Amino acid sequence: MAGYDDRDGLIWMDGKMVPWRDAEVHILTHALHYASSVFEGERAYNGKIFLSRKHSERLHFSAGELDFKIPYTVDEIEAAKQEVLTANGLTDAYVRALSWRGAGEDMGVSSARNPVRLAIAAWGWGNYYGDAKMKGAKLDISKWKRPSPETIPVHAKAAGLYMICTTSKHAAEAKGCSDALFMDYRGYVAEATGANIFFVKDGEVHTPKPDCFLNGLTRQTVIGMLKDRQIQVHERHIEPGEMEGFQQCWLTGTAAEVTPVGQIGDYTFEVGALTRDISESYEKLVRQ
Repeated sequence: MAGYDDRDGLIWMDGKMVPWRDAEVHILTHALHYASSVFEGERAYNGKIFLSRKHSERLHFSAGELDFKIPYTVDEIEAAKQEVLTANGLTDAYVRALSWRGAGEDMGVSSARNPVRLAIAAWGWGNYYGDAKMKGAKLDISKWKRPSPETIPVHAKAAGLYMICTTSKHAAEAKGCSDALFMDYRGYVAEATGANIFFVKDGEVHTPKPDCFLNGLTRQTVIGMLKDRQIQVHERHIEPGEMEGFQQCWLTGTAAEVTPVGQIGDYTFEVGALTRDISESYEKLVRQ
């Protein structure tokens, strides 16, 4: 498949549709040097983006956490996303909205005088973890930890927060794993590189408390699904050693959707009935 810079199609940039190969930025774009960018990953099913408005609202929130304001309203972003899907003839697609500080008068750490830009692209994307979606993903345990809320804006979906995700996933793939699991700065179980995590023990569900990482929209959706089933959900701090006693495990995320986990380090899990039920029910929900 062609690289992401060499494809047919159209990308929405700063209010207009641009041919895919022409959607470029200058080498002195501030975000390229200082990670002053935020983004959303979304999925469209049957032509409708799941939780679209919540994603657009979070994009605005993330920008505010990085001290810049997106020059388009939530309604304008919503319209632009639909325009991108229509222009590219897509109904089932991954949608990426990205806002960043561009090239301007400033090229140091400060960039208050630089323009804030917005782009939206969409493309077909299958299972994020490939056949692990059915068999259960294998996770490495990262050497890096999710940092304290006192050090970074942990609840923003900001590009800079993914630096350790990239290096951790590369290390995991080199070991034959699909992804890596982070502990947080205190040593508790946190999340995978781009997905939240859930565990099952004796019919009850346990998931890390999102006090130093992103409380994913898919995570929130799945918790709602579990509560609708009258299943007890414990959002709490989880010690790594507790994984030995958990029977099932899955990941959630817009890209990952609901993906079973079969192994994390030396800990193994069954792809059990509850995991399959939530995965299948989520697939139905997003296509309603």
